[in-house]
Amino acid sequence: MTARTVLDAQDIDRAIVRISHEIVEANHGTDNLLILGIPTRGVYLANRIAQAIAKNNPGFELEHSLGRLDVTMFRDDLKSQPNRAISPTQIPVSDITDRTVVLVDDVLFSGRTIRAALDALVTHGRPKAVRLAVLVDRGHRELPIRADYVGKNLPTSVTERISVKLTETDEEQSVVITQ
Repeated sequence: MTARTVLDAQDIDRAIVRISHEIVEANHGTDNLLILGIPTRGVYLANRIAQAIAKNNPGFELEHSLGRLDVTMFRDDLKSQPNRAISPTQIPVSDITDRTVVLVDDVLFSGRTIRAALDALVTHGRPKAVRLAVLVDRGHRELPIRADYVGKNLPTSVTERISVKLTETDEEQSVVITQ
């Protein structure tokens, strides 16, 4: 099995800063912006993106603008993987209506996790807009879903595996492709 590092810690940090700037620019500021991470690594990336936004936009309040969205019960593969752990959804506002929601995940592959996230999100209200930020877009979509903000596009073969490692979960930080 061969492994190749495609993003190191500095590359990931730069991608997060770039994504945070792109989000604020596309939203014309931080008003009504809600950042929701998809467990597991999407939550940590969402936190980092929100921290970067707050650093450059003093009016952006993390306690009202950062949360997590568990999609487990909305997945279409529960029959084949019934032992998935459910984590709590934490949405910091009582109503997401008229908010621009940015879903954050680590890798966009088939699009099925994001489809589940969209289903989960509408149980909390009707947002003004939903955007998607991912650290890695590897292609091979099975559903018509695309990311609005991408750290790195990595064309891969279906047999390759992308591993995102973050210090919060893995004690190191990198993106590795293995065959």
